[in-house]
Amino acid sequence: MTFLLGLTGSIGMGKSTTATLFAKRGCAIWDADSIVHKAYSVGGLAVPQISKLFPEAISGGSVDRKKLKEILSEKPKLLSELEDIIHPLVKQDRDSFIATNTSRILVFDIPLLFELSSQTDFDAVACVLTSQKLQESRVLARPGMTKQHLEIITSRQLPATDKCARSDYVIDTTSMESAEICVKDVVSDIEKRIINA
Repeated sequence: MTFLLGLTGSIGMGKSTTATLFAKRGCAIWDADSIVHKAYSVGGLAVPQISKLFPEAISGGSVDRKKLKEILSEKPKLLSELEDIIHPLVKQDRDSFIATNTSRILVFDIPLLFELSSQTDFDAVACVLTSQKLQESRVLARPGMTKQHLEIITSRQLPATDKCARSDYVIDTTSMESAEICVKDVVSDIEKRIINA
């Protein structure tokens, strides 16, 4: 049996770090953001469609993410049109990952898992969580990130407490130690579920 675990959480909550901890425990990781990066790159499947919708966001045959952010900040209503391009490409890649992977536990790092109503695609969902203060300090330390842009992102995400309430597992990412303990417990529980399936 292959177990599909959705991994989600709001921006800056420690999802990428947590995914790395799952990988160290032998889980295969699929990262939605990296698939989007690939789709935006030269030769990426999203480039031709985005060039029709946002021609000014194309530079050197790839999508200029900074320019795209600026356009969406000015015209947030266009985000749904961008999502209509990206989401089918991402789903296609995810389906291929499931079909070709042989690991017992597959972890899917998906920031907008609940927002896209994707939770039913998985056997269980784990949500990462830390304090709002720590979240903000992590995000604002990223290059080019502003408080205004953080607010735009969080306004499109469910509150962290709602995500956790709807998840099977909550992973405390306040420290590396707490995250490691939680991941160890989650993997151990999933392994029991696989044996008893």
